[in-house]
Amino acid sequence: MSYVDEVYDLVVAKNPAQPEFHQAVKEVLESLRVVIEANEEAYRKDALLERLVTPERQILFRVPWVDDKGQVQVNNGFRVQFNSAIGPYKGGLRLHPSVNLGIIKFLGFEQIFKNSLTGLPIGGGKGGSDFDPKGKSDREVMAFCQSFITELYKYIGADTDVPAGDIGTGAREIGYMYGQYKRLTGLYEGVLTGKGLTYGGSLARTEATGYGLLYLTEEMLKCNGKDIAGKTVVVSGSGNVAIYAVQKAQQLGAKVVTVSDSTGWVYDPEGIDVALLKEVKEVKRARLTEYAAARPSAQYHDKASEGTNQWIIKCDVALPCATQNELNLEDAKTLVANGVMAVAEGANMPTTLEATKYLQENGVLFCPGKAANAGGVATSALEMSQNSERLSWTFEEVDSKLKNIMVNIFHNLDAAAKKYGLDGDYVAGANIAGFLKVAEAMTAQGIV
Repeated sequence: MSYVDEVYDLVVAKNPAQPEFHQAVKEVLESLRVVIEANEEAYRKDALLERLVTPERQILFRVPWVDDKGQVQVNNGFRVQFNSAIGPYKGGLRLHPSVNLGIIKFLGFEQIFKNSLTGLPIGGGKGGSDFDPKGKSDREVMAFCQSFITELYKYIGADTDVPAGDIGTGAREIGYMYGQYKRLTGLYEGVLTGKGLTYGGSLARTEATGYGLLYLTEEMLKCNGKDIAGKTVVVSGSGNVAIYAVQKAQQLGAKVVTVSDSTGWVYDPEGIDVALLKEVKEVKRARLTEYAAARPSAQYHDKASEGTNQWIIKCDVALPCATQNELNLEDAKTLVANGVMAVAEGANMPTTLEATKYLQENGVLFCPGKAANAGGVATSALEMSQNSERLSWTFEEVDSKLKNIMVNIFHNLDAAAKKYGLDGDYVAGANIAGFLKVAEAMTAQGIV
């Protein structure tokens, strides 16, 4: 049995009932097979892959807090510090009922390679809780966040582990967490990113993941003789990533015709109205039914009653920006039949392995999330730099650095794919480019 297969079997055996983590490891190891087989003796002797797929530290804790009725609630808290070979752990905190250890490990594992691809000195980590901020009062969210950080603060720091936002964790939650961290430690440092602009946050951080997705997509198309201007784009999701992906796509001359949330999706043939979308999602925190009600050209589709999703809409470019495994094999077949030419992942692992393979086999340009959505963590690292220098850069400075990072990510993964005879396989290219830097650092630092 090959070294790759041995390690994958070991991961499944040692991490039962964690399918998302198994999926992430399989996807990465399969695309690294050509590199690993060329260095198998050295990697096996050092157990490099075993160390790569095993987190350096997993922190599990309870989070007790009191709701508005005076009832004590208890949630589970997680922080997986996966790999610090190239820098302090860096990765978001996800607050969502679906959060469990397997999902946090999948996200943390992906983060190793994503962070490596940015070219910045940051390692991989991830955390969160099964707490749901939806429907909670500000006081309840504050009570949870303060309790969460009261345990987590022991394990994080500006040069140790720098968490950020993720699904369910926005500026409000980061603010409450930062305040409690500062209260407990007495330190005013860049320990959390995604902070408010008045206390160390970075301009362009809110826009970064969505904008970065489009900068990379634009470069991928350009390098394949295509232009994003004039193209029809289908986007899933309506959170932070989706909103700013829509905004930047339309600034680049594309027409975005869909967005979605957990209950339904909107098709707007005239193009999504970004101002209205922001009003519904960022201000009112409402459902997309309100977007459709306020926009005569928009059609709302209920997922449960219709059994459809936005991938049925004919498009040139598809950008899944919602959650893991939202684009399956049937969706991929529909996209290909409708003539899609490019898919770039705004979310983490939103495309199933089968769907990814089908898209690639049918000539669709496909860029995985670890590269395509790296703009968020890249700008978080830029926020860390500004905090260290006690400076605040302009929006234009940050946006310019972000664009350069995303363009460089594409060229690095493209070059890695070509070097190993996998021209056009951007999944393999991203994994190889991210892996080689981390593997070299791990080897240099000895068996730790």
